[in-house]
Amino acid sequence: MTTSSGPVSSSQPRLHQKGEVIQEFGTVKQFPIGLSYEARMYSCQRLNKALADTQILYGLYKKHHWLMRGATFYQLHLVLDKHAEEQLELVDALAERVQSLGGVAVGDARHVAEITSIPRPPDGVEEVPAMLARLLEAHEAILIDAHDAAARTIELGDDGTNDLLVSQVIRTGEQQTWFLAEHLVDTPLVRV
Repeated sequence: MTTSSGPVSSSQPRLHQKGEVIQEFGTVKQFPIGLSYEARMYSCQRLNKALADTQILYGLYKKHHWLMRGATFYQLHLVLDKHAEEQLELVDALAERVQSLGGVAVGDARHVAEITSIPRPPDGVEEVPAMLARLLEAHEAILIDAHDAAARTIELGDDGTNDLLVSQVIRTGEQQTWFLAEHLVDTPLVRV
């Protein structure tokens, strides 16, 4: 509707909009950041794999945080929640690095499930040692990939991706692995 003074604004949201995909997943656009196309493509592929696995690890941490049981419930409940928050920070850092390289970060949970190598846990509640072991196995898979990707990104001259993988993904994963593994040491809770 228009009036003599021009179009009338409406507070009605324009719903059900559809748009064209303006950049396909698995592509990189050119950014003037001093890295070759090949380096940026490689880094985006490896970062998206780490991103998918880290999103799954975050979900595992939250699931096990909610389902924790037993004598160490409170301590593990807090530790798992702290680790989950640290993983969520990594998710954001990984996604932003992909975007800064001109790529498209994996974000949809269904797409993440297609990319991840972390096995799906049972839908129910596992025993505490099994939950912790599952988290340790996920960490190890991510750490193996991160070490490999970090070495290759150095060869390609991608210092930024290498720094993210080493200083954040690897160091966070190693520390969280240490904290979890110590909960699986077989020592009595109380000496008689």
